[in-house]
Amino acid sequence: MPSFESFYQEYPCSYNSPLNCDRPFQTAQQIKGAKFCLECGFPATLPQEAEIKGSQGTYKIASFIGVRGLGRLYSGIQLKDKQPVIIKEYLLPNRCFNESETLKRKETFKRVGGVSLADSRIQNFRLVETKEAIADEKGERCYIITQGIESSQTLGKFLIEKGAMSSPDVREVLNQGLQTLQFLHTQKLRFPSNQTQLGITHGNISLDSILIKVENNQKFSIYFCDLATWENLFIPPIIPQPAPARPEQDLESLGLLAFYLWVGRTTNFSSNQPLDPRDNQNWPDTDSHLKQFIYHLIGLETPFENAEMARQALLQLPKEDDGKSSVRSPASQAIEKRLPMPLILIGILALLLLGGGILYWFLSKKPDNSNQYILWSKLVRNFSEVSNVPSGQFTYTGEKDSTWSYILTQPVDNSRLGELLTRPKLDATATFNYESVLSLNVNNPIKSIEEVQINKKDFAITSLGDNITDKLVKKIVAYDGLLVFVAFNKRDSNLANALGGQINLEQLRQIYTGKITNWQQISSKLPNLPVKPFAPTEPEAISKFQEIVLKNVPQDEALFAANVTKLDTTKTQNQIRSETSEGRTTGIISFGIISKTSSQCTGYPLAIADGKKSAIQPLFQRRDRRSINPSDDLCQHDDYYVDVTTFQSYPLGYPIFVVYPKDTSRLPGGSTFAQMLTTRQGQCLLSKVGLVALQPMPDDINSYACKSVP
Repeated sequence: MPSFESFYQEYPCSYNSPLNCDRPFQTAQQIKGAKFCLECGFPATLPQEAEIKGSQGTYKIASFIGVRGLGRLYSGIQLKDKQPVIIKEYLLPNRCFNESETLKRKETFKRVGGVSLADSRIQNFRLVETKEAIADEKGERCYIITQGIESSQTLGKFLIEKGAMSSPDVREVLNQGLQTLQFLHTQKLRFPSNQTQLGITHGNISLDSILIKVENNQKFSIYFCDLATWENLFIPPIIPQPAPARPEQDLESLGLLAFYLWVGRTTNFSSNQPLDPRDNQNWPDTDSHLKQFIYHLIGLETPFENAEMARQALLQLPKEDDGKSSVRSPASQAIEKRLPMPLILIGILALLLLGGGILYWFLSKKPDNSNQYILWSKLVRNFSEVSNVPSGQFTYTGEKDSTWSYILTQPVDNSRLGELLTRPKLDATATFNYESVLSLNVNNPIKSIEEVQINKKDFAITSLGDNITDKLVKKIVAYDGLLVFVAFNKRDSNLANALGGQINLEQLRQIYTGKITNWQQISSKLPNLPVKPFAPTEPEAISKFQEIVLKNVPQDEALFAANVTKLDTTKTQNQIRSETSEGRTTGIISFGIISKTSSQCTGYPLAIADGKKSAIQPLFQRRDRRSINPSDDLCQHDDYYVDVTTFQSYPLGYPIFVVYPKDTSRLPGGSTFAQMLTTRQGQCLLSKVGLVALQPMPDDINSYACKSVP
């Protein structure tokens, strides 16, 4: 199946992935009854209390859970018996599907959305039970109603939280998976239309289409869902449609899934490409028999004829071994027979000397790599290990349109950051409730700090450290920063290219005070184009820009106010997109907080130079571990990230503080919250929503090292 980011290109999403974007959800939260995303027009998420009527009953939405495969998930109840259900919503947006396509796919969906045994027997073959398939008659949505299994417990999520599976557990996944496939491939099944069919191919086996349910004794069961028969109906027609899957492809997909579970990841860290099972170095060496079995299942060696034969072979495998000496190729055995003993000893000695030389070079040439994570390793591992957590309800605050107010709404680990931080330590009674405030003077947004000083709030989170009095304590918990961006279009010569991907602070000062009004005033190589300076609407971001770039000079601040258009970052990006949609060049320049500007490709984030120092670009291309340049395709937003070490020298970076009273008579809610945010778990969470960690991590935030933190 193509990448989901290639879907729905008709909708100009800043994240280039409307289905996974959080803004349709934000629109539904902010505007009652909103049906479409304010940014791009993609269908908004369903509101709480929305009702869906089907032939088997009426279902009410309780909450939005997230995205799985080609649909959005909600928890809900069936009104008749108050039983909990999971609702998967599929979309047929009208810019991607014409009226005829929509009608055809709805009708097909109602006929094939779910399967059961043709003879009506109730048998647990570990396929998620589908209650019914519903197609909205007037809208562009369809729904699968299911029961019984927690929707968010996919194998993909399990892998992120728990890390690699042991070989016995991988064997058990294969055992259950092959048993289910044997059932699917051979039993007589019935569709909702009452049509029966002998056997069906799953066609969509992945880490996200298999759920896992773990019992108290650590035993588990896996459940298949999201069969291609109905899932593929929602692939837009402009995307090449997958050919009908064959049973042997199910076996290959299950084998690849087992390989990922055993290794503990799906991608190569150095290349960011899918992990290749053909590379022997990618395999664990603990169970050669299991490895050989998966080779056959994937098809790298003689494939099994069907799921039944594969399962029989699995059950007959010898138990786990050390894998290192049990399997040797015939070639290696022949060489050993031919070589006389002295030559073998000489060869061993040469290898030892070579290995020692390599080890010496590695240790002498790369000392920093072994030391740069010392601070990270000293951090408390997770929330549960933070000690002396006080009991009680703490209310904390921040500016209404601040970075913190924004990132609390962002999705992370199948939840929202705000939800995760309300009660971060589940075995304690402390809760942390956030209430934003709005400063009357937007040029001096210090209302949140004042609320702490007068005991209205327990603590605050802010980036305005200069306004914190000596009666308060400020603890740095992460870094934020401003990214300055101009229009970006990789296909033609644009402003980002002409600037060489960089700008300096003095040029920014002159632009934002109206002294540079045409891009050719910077260089004759730039286009003869009016400069159009924009600024975001967040008061803290503007305050930091005026502090760092304008040096808080009152005259420059007045010129800034007179010459600059203030507009929400998303709307600025939309305006850039609108002005460049016909191949025109736009002179817009703007800035914004990292969490709103790093994961988009409408504007190119410029490297920033301070005086005569070299320009610093904190965004790095993941594959080559280098800073980005205007020739990179930024629309692959999962392929670049903020480099923590480089960011420490970035001119437009600044700390985020937790601010709380020095008064020891008050419960230490603020200091405890700061401790939690500076655990490894807290730093990972903050990194995932767009802040910058205090110290380098063993890899970027999408690595196994960060994902495995519980």
